[in-house]
Amino acid sequence: MAQCVQSVQEFVQDSFVPMVAVLCSEEADRVTRKNNLNFAELLRPFCRLTSEGHIRDPNNQVQVVKNLRICVNKVVTSEGTTSAALNPAQRLLLNEVVLSCQPQEGAVTNVMTTGDYELNFSDDSLKASLPWYSVWRDTLLEINTSKYYTATTPWFEAYRENFLQSMPAADHEFLNHYLACLLVVSSTEAVPVEQFLKLSQEQHRIQHSGEYTNPKWFIPNTLKYYVLLHDTSEGDEQRADAVYEDMKQRYGPQGCYLLKMNSRTFSAEKDEQIPDPWSQYLHKNILRNQVSTVTLSKCTGRSLSSDILHYFLSDGVSGSLENHALQLDTANSSGSLNTLSAVNTDLKKGARDPDVLVVGAGSHGACLTLNDHDHIRQFVQEFTFRGLLPHLEKNIRQLNDQLVSRKGLSRSLFTATKKWFGGGKVPEKNISEPKSTCGLLYPPEAPELQIRKMADLCFLVQHYELAYSCYHTAKKDFLSDQAMLYAAGALEMAAVSAFLQGGAPRPYPAHYMDTAIQTYKDVCKNMVLAERCALLSAEILKSQGKYSDAATLLIKMTSEDSDLRSALLLEQAAHCFINMRNPMVRKFAFHMILAGHRFSKAGQRRHALRCYCQAMQVYKDRGWSLAEDHINFTIGRQSFTLRQPDNAVIAFRQILINDSRQTATQQGAFLREYLYVYKSVIGASDISLPQLPLPCINSSATRVYFGHERRLAEGEKQAATHVSLDQEYDQDSSAMWCHLEEQLVASVNRGIVPANFQPTQYCLNNQTDNLRHPLAVVEEPIIVEVTFKNPLKVSLALSNLSLLWKFSSDGTSSSKETKTEDLTEETITNEETTAVGVGNVGHQTLDLMVVRGRQNLKILGPRLNLTKEDKMLIRHGPDRRLDPIITPPMPLMEVFFLQFPTALLCGEIRKAYVEFCNVSGVALCGLRVASTHPDFFTFGSQATTPLTPISPNSAENCSAYKTLATALQPGSVASEVLVSADDFSQPSGVIEIPIDGNTLQSGESTQLPLWLRGPDEEGVHEINFLFYYESTEKGLKISHRVLRHTVFICASRSLSVQASACRSSVPPHHCLDDKGSGGTLVFVDVENINTSEGGVREFHIVQVSSSSQHWRLHKYINPDKDKDCKLSSRERAKLCFRIISSSTPCGDFFFRSSSRTSSIGKSQGSLPTEDRGSDITNIVKKCNELDLNIIIIWKAYVVEDNKQLILEGQLHVALQTIGKEASSLTPKEQVFCNFMCTFVCFQEAQEMVLLKFKSELPPPVVLPCAELSQLIKTNLHYPETYTHPFVQDSLCLVPVTLTLSNCSLAQVDVIIDLKHKSSSPESLEVHSSFAWVGQTQYKLQLKPQEVLGLSLQACFLRAGVYNLNTPQVFAKPSEQSAMCETSQQTASPALIIINNTCDPSIKQFNFFLY
Repeated sequence: MAQCVQSVQEFVQDSFVPMVAVLCSEEADRVTRKNNLNFAELLRPFCRLTSEGHIRDPNNQVQVVKNLRICVNKVVTSEGTTSAALNPAQRLLLNEVVLSCQPQEGAVTNVMTTGDYELNFSDDSLKASLPWYSVWRDTLLEINTSKYYTATTPWFEAYRENFLQSMPAADHEFLNHYLACLLVVSSTEAVPVEQFLKLSQEQHRIQHSGEYTNPKWFIPNTLKYYVLLHDTSEGDEQRADAVYEDMKQRYGPQGCYLLKMNSRTFSAEKDEQIPDPWSQYLHKNILRNQVSTVTLSKCTGRSLSSDILHYFLSDGVSGSLENHALQLDTANSSGSLNTLSAVNTDLKKGARDPDVLVVGAGSHGACLTLNDHDHIRQFVQEFTFRGLLPHLEKNIRQLNDQLVSRKGLSRSLFTATKKWFGGGKVPEKNISEPKSTCGLLYPPEAPELQIRKMADLCFLVQHYELAYSCYHTAKKDFLSDQAMLYAAGALEMAAVSAFLQGGAPRPYPAHYMDTAIQTYKDVCKNMVLAERCALLSAEILKSQGKYSDAATLLIKMTSEDSDLRSALLLEQAAHCFINMRNPMVRKFAFHMILAGHRFSKAGQRRHALRCYCQAMQVYKDRGWSLAEDHINFTIGRQSFTLRQPDNAVIAFRQILINDSRQTATQQGAFLREYLYVYKSVIGASDISLPQLPLPCINSSATRVYFGHERRLAEGEKQAATHVSLDQEYDQDSSAMWCHLEEQLVASVNRGIVPANFQPTQYCLNNQTDNLRHPLAVVEEPIIVEVTFKNPLKVSLALSNLSLLWKFSSDGTSSSKETKTEDLTEETITNEETTAVGVGNVGHQTLDLMVVRGRQNLKILGPRLNLTKEDKMLIRHGPDRRLDPIITPPMPLMEVFFLQFPTALLCGEIRKAYVEFCNVSGVALCGLRVASTHPDFFTFGSQATTPLTPISPNSAENCSAYKTLATALQPGSVASEVLVSADDFSQPSGVIEIPIDGNTLQSGESTQLPLWLRGPDEEGVHEINFLFYYESTEKGLKISHRVLRHTVFICASRSLSVQASACRSSVPPHHCLDDKGSGGTLVFVDVENINTSEGGVREFHIVQVSSSSQHWRLHKYINPDKDKDCKLSSRERAKLCFRIISSSTPCGDFFFRSSSRTSSIGKSQGSLPTEDRGSDITNIVKKCNELDLNIIIIWKAYVVEDNKQLILEGQLHVALQTIGKEASSLTPKEQVFCNFMCTFVCFQEAQEMVLLKFKSELPPPVVLPCAELSQLIKTNLHYPETYTHPFVQDSLCLVPVTLTLSNCSLAQVDVIIDLKHKSSSPESLEVHSSFAWVGQTQYKLQLKPQEVLGLSLQACFLRAGVYNLNTPQVFAKPSEQSAMCETSQQTASPALIIINNTCDPSIKQFNFFLY
């Protein structure tokens, strides 16, 4: 804001100073011209008095005059009337003053902090911090009392000073009228007195002849002050003294003065440096002289010079660029930069530099010494104190006496006005509105004008109290006469006088100023006077802290007749808003934009650019996107017209990179402007490509792929999927691959994962670990996928995209960038995000605006959040995905699959082929594979297995089993064939691939058979393979390489196998088998749950085998052709086997599937004998564990393309506990199958929905809890039939023996309860109305493995079939005293037939026990 070194009182006082005219003879003018100055210019630096003056008022009171300044001008006469507006030359003067005053570049930045906003003002003033509300008042007070001032606007101060000084003299006021005239004659004149007489007559003619309207004189009797100018280097000093003595005799000692000067010669003291106080005044004076010249030429009918008019019209009002402050140009705007030529608003340095604006050559005051400076300063003081002030005092007294005598008032008007108004009375606020125009004119001798003259004289000599009284009296007279121009002037000066009064000042009557401004504008149509009044009132209001009122006043003064004035006032209003107690930041920015727009229309493009830049500080990053676009667009245009293309590019760039809410047409206009400016910047130079703002690059989404692009499928070959940019990154999948790689590395390093192990990452993105430099292999491609985004609604056409890179060897970076080959043309449509690998982008070239540039890929790593500094600041870790390390050549393997199925039956065995190709120039070895489903596949031998035909027609040429010729009869016992698990592949998840020599040379390939087994669970299964291989050369940075492959297998239902085991009820001594001591029964239920999917007709059970360390099937089935076990859809077969201790063969698939389950335990004899009795948990487990696995081998006949194919497969059931049923299906599948079996008559099976299952490790086998229900084995011995004559005897007593066997190795306490009534479904099917006779409860103790028989009697009342298995047996180990007895499991129902001798209807049945 316009805060200068002067106070407001000093500013207002200097705005109205006594005017003194100068008339010089030709010889005197020649003397002063030796210093490149005229006489008025010579006195100007010394016109401010340093000492106080005194006058006496009409009441004879002494009035002190402080810091008085006088204005000395050369007399310039002109004809014509005074205009109410500034003429073109005056407007040119003000325009040039503002244009020549610009903020210094690189000056100290002034920062004002208001709330969340930080505003920078470029000046040399205080760096102030103005916080929000809290300490605003203290800070404002500190700034106001400081010698520094914030946010100065020197261009406004210069405008205001020149405006006030260039105002023409008016008839309604006398402040700008000349009070005295200096008559200057040189001492070298022949007769100096005659020259004084001529100059005096000339002054009288100018003032009283009526030929000239300018200059104007204050009073008829103008003070004439005679100055004799003596050049000490030329004239005779004695003669000069004699002439001066004569002058004192003629004009009096107070009316003349001898001024000696030019004491310095060029020959002496050439190196002496004399200060030049005239430079700061001369450029103003030159421009002011131009104004006078233009005014004179206008009066004489001569036209303005063409160069002045050309500059004024080219850089004046007509040079506007925009029509409205907030209007944005569209694509069809005529103001487009395409049609604008580069306008250079910089004038030549001589037009602005004050040091160059000098008429003639040489410096100022070259002939003057410091003593001469003192002589001039002394002359001004003598003239003022001894000549001017006494003259003004005398005229004030005369005017006061005339007014008193004419109006019949008291002798002193001063005394009268004190009586009328009082010392501190508040001025009146109710002033009637003017009723007519300002057409009334007073004659010079009118009393009203005499009062105004007296008021002006009092104001000039700083007698503000008397001046206010006179202005107030004149105001009333003027208003009563409806002389509105005179009344407005009186109101204006009355308000100023009230403000300047000392002591207890009157309150500033701001309403006086408001009325005066309104009268000047609306009634008198004089904007010049209204502007002066507004400038004064605004400064007074700001000094009183009334910034809101000052801003309102300044905004009201804006109009369309002067863009320069409106721009300056709007800027000052904006500064008022920011300096309020509660700063209005957004109003500041809005009015700065308006000011910038008016500056632009006035041709002040530098000031317009500055205003828009200051406004941007408020709107930037605040969500005002439309305002930001307008400001940036205007800044870009103004910068371009000022030949600042770099700044223009930056401004237009901001429009394009921000999220724009403009229409597509407007965005197209912005883009067109940017491309035009951008082309002008880069020109034809391709040395360094500049940065392009579009399209936007999402750097964090950049993906980098290391390795070759896999070959597509060749014929029937299916290539391994591996890794590609088309695959999305999945955290769980990445962890799974890392786990598989750890297994492979551990298998190579004897089960230990090295400490420096790092998982292989082929594709890096923002979710991978990018802290380390990735490793790339020489001569292998690196693909960088860059994500482009077009934020505009206009399509962008991209072409010739290339990747720039630098290479450093041994830590030395090369100085030259290298680029890849150009990519094809791509297009990004409006608001589209495209990943270019490097690319995909639509088409619409903007008027062939094709530019070339670059965009840097700068990827920020993850934000650090470890230390306190990291949490307080924003720090990012490294991201080195674009900084790979190139390693020596490595082997590169490709894997292809042949005849690989996509659908299998559960448990189906299928043969495929896998081919390994070494496509690099380095041999590879150590080929291994790991999988998430190791039971899904196994490799066959290349040497022993012939190639399988593509379309097998029988089971023999694709069978996975060998048929052995044996001479066994059905139901006989088979000879044992022992097959150890060591004969097959290792049961771990890592398989070594059997290739010849374990090495694959460069360019070689090999093919192996691959046996596949369908998963046991129905559905779609994701199966992952990870192939591992190494280089034959050791010690490389890359120790190994891996290749990924993922397949999806759809498994369909085949057979459901459910098996259970239970102990035989036959006592041990009744067993006929000499190898066992009792045996166990195994029941196997096989059901065809396939619903004719894939054309399957029926299943044949080929073989049932077992695998166990301790058990084998005693009787197995292997049917002949006539006795083959066939199962059609929904058919079920129930098989029963007795198992004894032995082993039977199984296949590699079984061992692999069993490796995924948890083993139950070691053999029974693994524990020491002394620990068996003490560990009761192990005792119970040993009683129930079985650890028997059943393998069902089947065949299925399929019709496909009118051909019958045979499919083979095998299913596994693991029996781990006696009495618990096991199934080949999961519990979910069992429920689903039961549901389908129940409702298969009403609803057909739906088609299987292909779902992507994530491979999950099978849940561990849950061991049975520590049950004690198998401690005692019970058995009932009784006659199968018993005949009793119920007619003769109603009670039938039958003897029954209960055999108790202790199956454990510990002593057991047993309780037998005969009162228990069974509620099982089996017992309800037969008669249960019988009773045990005799003792109903027994307590016994059995030794380890003891067998005890207990005699019982059963009583029956009638004939029938009865279940005797009702006794309840409870047992517990004897050592566990705190444990309750546990109910023991009983055998199957014990049925007895009671016959009546008289009832022949009951048939005899024979029952046997297994």
